[in-house]
Amino acid sequence: MDGGPGSEVVPVAGRKDTTKTEMPASYVKQGTETLAAHSSFLEAPCTNLSSERRPAIATSHRRRSVICAILLAIAFSATGAVRAQTSQLPADVLPSSQTPTQSTSSSAAPQQSSQPQEQKPSLLTPLKHETELAPYVPINARQRLRWFITYTIGPSHLAGGTISSAFGTALDRPKEYGPSWGGFADRFGMRLTGVSTGNAMEATVGALWGEDPRYFREPRKSFGRRVRSVVAQTFLARHRDGNFAPAYARYIAVPGNNFLSNTWRVHSEANVHDAILRTGDGFAARMASNAFEEFWPDVKTHVFRKK
Repeated sequence: MDGGPGSEVVPVAGRKDTTKTEMPASYVKQGTETLAAHSSFLEAPCTNLSSERRPAIATSHRRRSVICAILLAIAFSATGAVRAQTSQLPADVLPSSQTPTQSTSSSAAPQQSSQPQEQKPSLLTPLKHETELAPYVPINARQRLRWFITYTIGPSHLAGGTISSAFGTALDRPKEYGPSWGGFADRFGMRLTGVSTGNAMEATVGALWGEDPRYFREPRKSFGRRVRSVVAQTFLARHRDGNFAPAYARYIAVPGNNFLSNTWRVHSEANVHDAILRTGDGFAARMASNAFEEFWPDVKTHVFRKK
């Protein structure tokens, strides 16, 4: 067979008959190029898909690792800071004729036999609701730790985080997380890092000058007075002397955690404008928490009254 003028022919091997069939070299070259094109076409989508997904997966893993590391660091730092505070008994509690060591050794046996040792509440137990009319007792180190834990992972606060994360997932904000269960988890974890950072800063920094982060109810006042108390205690806090003063630790904690979280947030919300908006949301959330503490005991008493 002749492939045309100037075309080179090659023999086809593997035939049993003695007749030699020849094929043009141009056909062989064209077939080789076609096979190469098909193979590159089949391999290209897999290569592009893996190259596109690999950075996204790596970014998601890094973000979740950072969130876990931040939560662990906050937990350890808050625990260490609270343990560093020493709460000692005043000297006038002990009898004047005995030294602290003598009184402890002499009264240990009667106390164990006559009075059962009072069991401390769990760190997961929320603090009791305090009122302004009751004599003020400054918050101690263990109560600060309980406040931090219950205000971070307490049922009402986790419920609020679930609602806000679900709302963000429904609106797909920010879009980097996506409208999926994975995006919901990312939003919930990101909110938890901000809340835990802010609470840890308020509890530890406020301990330096005796700022009390608790809310104090006014159950015997009028409704309007109670609403004003909810708003006022968003920006005020009690100090060691029992008087209300500006909540300086809160002024540091709320903006501080929102600007600090820009270092591990996604790019679309890691900016000054969004940090300012989150700061406003933080004070609004504190006001809502105060309203819950002010009115929920009354609602619970009337709605869930035992018959």
